[in-house]
Amino acid sequence: MLDSLITSKTRLRLLVKFFVNHHTQSHLRGLAEEFGESTNAIRKELNNLTQAGVLVKESDKNKISYKANTNHPFYTNIRDIIRKYLGLDKLLEQILERMGEVDQVMLVGDLSRGVDSGKIDVVVVGEDLNQDYIKGLKSRIEELIERKVVFTLSNDRYEEEGLVLFDSTVGV
Repeated sequence: MLDSLITSKTRLRLLVKFFVNHHTQSHLRGLAEEFGESTNAIRKELNNLTQAGVLVKESDKNKISYKANTNHPFYTNIRDIIRKYLGLDKLLEQILERMGEVDQVMLVGDLSRGVDSGKIDVVVVGEDLNQDYIKGLKSRIEELIERKVVFTLSNDRYEEEGLVLFDSTVGV
């Protein structure tokens, strides 16, 4: 649905890249390589989003990198819209609903770095997680959000790189 509102595929991919995880930053050539598009098309959209204040650019010597402007008044709105577009809100809701005592839900893999490869890798941490529920949930959630989902269940807190979707100790 979002792709009917934002008709530029490049702009939508940039929003996904930078608003799934606010720590993501990238430069023009890297984005052109990642998206398989010309630097001119990427530059045009980066300029539009920067002029709108949605992205900020930082210079380090002769390299300019871009990242989401977390101080923009619409930052949280855009982030939430992008996460809804990807189905992360539904995914989290389904996990927390009947999974058991969930301590932590982490988004890892490509999507945690802002790369929408069509696959969502999720680590669910908790004691006595409902294994049967997760088996049924996988196919339901994939149909619901139209993306492949890979669940990893663990008893130990996840300390590696990723995006925290839920943490019972923080209330995220």
